[in-house]
Amino acid sequence: MTKEDWLTLGAILICLLLSFLFAGSETALTTSSRAAMLRLAEDGNRQAGVVNKLLAMRERMIGALLVGNNAVNIIASTLATGLFLAWWGDIGVFYATVVMTVLVVVFAEVLPKTAAINAPDRVALLVARPISWFIRLLVPVLVTIEALVRLILRVSGMRLGETQSMVSPHEEIRGTVDLLHREGGVDKHDRDMVGGLLDLRDLEVADVMVHRTAMMTLNADDPTEEIVRAMLASEYTRVPLWRESPENIIGILHAKDLLRAIRDAEDDLSKVDVTVIALPSWFVPNFRPLIEQLKAFRRRKTHFALVVDEYGDLMGMVTLEDILEEIVGDISDEQDMPVPGVRPQPDGSVNVDGAVPVRDLNRVMDWNLPDNEATTIAGLVIHEARSIPEVGQSFTFHGFRFRVQRKHRNRIMALRITPLVPKAAAARAG
Repeated sequence: MTKEDWLTLGAILICLLLSFLFAGSETALTTSSRAAMLRLAEDGNRQAGVVNKLLAMRERMIGALLVGNNAVNIIASTLATGLFLAWWGDIGVFYATVVMTVLVVVFAEVLPKTAAINAPDRVALLVARPISWFIRLLVPVLVTIEALVRLILRVSGMRLGETQSMVSPHEEIRGTVDLLHREGGVDKHDRDMVGGLLDLRDLEVADVMVHRTAMMTLNADDPTEEIVRAMLASEYTRVPLWRESPENIIGILHAKDLLRAIRDAEDDLSKVDVTVIALPSWFVPNFRPLIEQLKAFRRRKTHFALVVDEYGDLMGMVTLEDILEEIVGDISDEQDMPVPGVRPQPDGSVNVDGAVPVRDLNRVMDWNLPDNEATTIAGLVIHEARSIPEVGQSFTFHGFRFRVQRKHRNRIMALRITPLVPKAAAARAG
């Protein structure tokens, strides 16, 4: 081979290496995590800052990479064709086509993109600065190409500058966390915490409140001895006081205030008036968004509120702990009483109290029952059955069989829930 042939082969090799760089850089930069790069940039990583700048001008970056990749591929193919023609004559065109197709597809496309997609963040940090320099070099060409492309797209009726995402940013975060959970990068508890935090904007106070039928209340007209005895036997520090009717709440009795009043009265309970030491009641509407209620708790520096409906009737109560449990899961302390609400059975079924919230059941069992139409599992069954079922009746919906086990008047007290296809149900929930 002559010196010119060696120079041509060297030029072809350089073009293939540049094609390798452009193809791998395109894949790495477009699939790298923007959140990871933002975090690295905040920690002082300069390369991550360059990546963020490139991602901010994604259109120009992709244009530069495509221009560079196609240019070097065309140059390499042209040089190879001329070289093979000189070696083998007209048949050299066929040889050049076969050889360059293999080299470009395997070594300049598939290989770099496969390598980049397996470690996009790391590769993006390595190539960010060279690609940034290359874009600066091609600015005049890129501006012209961008103007031509925008003109063609505008003529075709496509609107530019609008990001048309199929899901909201909240759902995108949820999907990312679910994907990482399935891949083993995030455990179930952390996934549930992120999901609970994202759900706060979609939930209302009525979704997490304690219903009035499950509230502990005290009659303010009862003897003080009975009230003290009930407070000491209770695991709660704040208890609503009522008069004439359980729905007529006149204040909130705090255990600390009661003990302080007993001390001031020198243990003479006859001198203690619980209505005097009771805190004022704070009523909130049942349709208030949970995130707003959390802000209200912080603003008022209190942990307890009574919930009323649109007619002003008492519906239940909500505490700061109820909201926090939506994020971190069940919070138990040494005073909490065990509530047997969910009892898994050896055959794969689950016995559930009717008052158990659907969201809590989903979290405990890792299921995915809908909670947009009913708060409790009993409410879900009534909603789906379109009637108040009798004991022994069974219903099948959402991939589960629900059998009513116990009922008191019009209230479903207990059910047995059986997944029809346990593995499929678990996969759907996971």
